[in-house]
Amino acid sequence: MKRFHIAEEEYKAIKEAERQTRDKNVSRRLRVIMMRYEGSTAEEAAKATGMSRVNVSLICTRYKEQGLDELIRNKYTSHRRALTEEKENEILGRFEKAAEAGQEVTAKEIKAAFDEARGKDTGSGYIYMLLKRHGWRKVMPRSKHPKAANEEACEASKKLNSVCWIPEKTCSLNFQEKSD
Repeated sequence: MKRFHIAEEEYKAIKEAERQTRDKNVSRRLRVIMMRYEGSTAEEAAKATGMSRVNVSLICTRYKEQGLDELIRNKYTSHRRALTEEKENEILGRFEKAAEAGQEVTAKEIKAAFDEARGKDTGSGYIYMLLKRHGWRKVMPRSKHPKAANEEACEASKKLNSVCWIPEKTCSLNFQEKSD
């Protein structure tokens, strides 16, 4: 039986990383490395973790070549972004300034800016996910003032006429100012 060779310090670091991780897939990969170090064969490690023997060998090889950080990193996330994060921040930055100034910012305007930047049509669902990802939230006026005497008083009390979007940090700042 051939033992998987790593230093004792590496083994302790792997054990600590396995104890701290919350991702079950990362935990399984780290357990494979620990079991191989402790003397288990690839078949035994595969059976204990529910992986194939080939996958166990690939994990060990990847650890040897790339190290612990690469084994822990979760690179299987789905970031199907139409633009880079920097470009998204740049476009939303223009709208953030307008929102902080109290102007109305709609998803339709943001969509038009993204369509222009990409050079093709962007789905509205993508825009709503983008706004959520960047911490924006929808703000709408009340449809009717609860203590309104008449329709004219309701219209006079409204500050916003339609749905607009603003960053959450702006909302919390406005709320704190009003509460003081």
